[in-house]
Amino acid sequence: MPSAVCEWVAGTTICLGLAGLIGLLPGDLPTDSLLGKESLSAEKILLKCDETESDPSRSDQSELTRDKGLSPLGIELQKRSEVLPFVQLSEGARGFVLAGTSQSFRPWGFNYDHDERGRLLEDYWESEWAKVEEDFAEMKALGANCVRVHLQFGQFMEAIDKPNSKALRQLERLLRLAEQQGLYLDLTGLGCYHKKDVPAWYDALDEAGRWQAQARFWTAVAERAAHSPAVFCYDLMNEPVVPGGKREAGDWLPPPFGDKHFVQFITLDQGQRTRPEIARAWIRQLVQAIRRVDRRHLITVGLVDWSLDRPGLTSGFVPEKIVAELDLIAVHIYPHKGKVNEALETLRGFAVGKPVVIEESFPLWCTAEELEKFVEQSQRWASGWFFFYWGRTPEQLQRDKDISSALQRAWLERFRKLAPNYATPWRP
Repeated sequence: MPSAVCEWVAGTTICLGLAGLIGLLPGDLPTDSLLGKESLSAEKILLKCDETESDPSRSDQSELTRDKGLSPLGIELQKRSEVLPFVQLSEGARGFVLAGTSQSFRPWGFNYDHDERGRLLEDYWESEWAKVEEDFAEMKALGANCVRVHLQFGQFMEAIDKPNSKALRQLERLLRLAEQQGLYLDLTGLGCYHKKDVPAWYDALDEAGRWQAQARFWTAVAERAAHSPAVFCYDLMNEPVVPGGKREAGDWLPPPFGDKHFVQFITLDQGQRTRPEIARAWIRQLVQAIRRVDRRHLITVGLVDWSLDRPGLTSGFVPEKIVAELDLIAVHIYPHKGKVNEALETLRGFAVGKPVVIEESFPLWCTAEELEKFVEQSQRWASGWFFFYWGRTPEQLQRDKDISSALQRAWLERFRKLAPNYATPWRP
């Protein structure tokens, strides 16, 4: 969600603005944990017999797959990778292409951060899986080729070094659904959106311990996602911030926006370090944790639009000072009414030699017509766009009489109309 203070109007998040409220100062895959100590190519992994113990809770593990000498995941991915290509950087790293083809790829999709009731994905993806399937089908029908999901730290980690196997299995299920729908996923991690779900032990950690836990989270997620072609990218965290000065112990989250904490601090004590120096070190540690198990998928971090090295409010994640650690730049921009050119100028500041994806945008402070104009003119710098889908189609929203539903419906209809011009659907 945008870095903005939110209030709930007719069950929908309407954002009012954040600045000044936080108190800030101006090749081969190593598969050690999966298949022993050897290093195997992706193709060999798919054909490798499952050397680990069978998991009796896995309903997809059958005698048939064992008889064929393949792991269940290996059989599934061998079949699906023949249909859905991996996404990789284009030559010169100015955009994206589908591996093994000459087809360019531009993500055109949605943030699927909560449903129409404000619930996070993990709140219902087990008990209401049919709803997740329906929502993915609806996003696909609207013309999306990519979906950004927001994984919550507390749902995936039981201790500093103990991932939650149940949540990881559900993530595999989500990956299979995306493959079936022909949708790519932006896997955004380390969410602490609901304070009540954040483990007390996690908030009690110091900087080194917290970074270690975050690295373990990403290794666990990347182990499960490494071989899926449905992953567009890993987003290390939604809107991380390096605060200036020193904060109180355990004070890792700014005030909530509505009932959700979308911004996080990555340190509580700047010390003698520069803020970009801290940002680079944090990114580097998490990237290394992913690259231990996945050398293929792209990595980014979701940046607030006030990350540029300009006077006033800044996140510390200055694009030109962190770009070397990332595969692409992801920025969240919400144009204001009558200020499309200012939004474009901000976007231009994030074009620092890697592809730029507008990972969040929506007509919150501008009209749908102005947002369409922004998207059209942003093509000079942007290689992809994500908006929002909260579980209700334009046809369902049309039955409502409130302004919020009307605004959502207007943009979703426009999104569907624009999709053929921006999305790159995969057609086997």
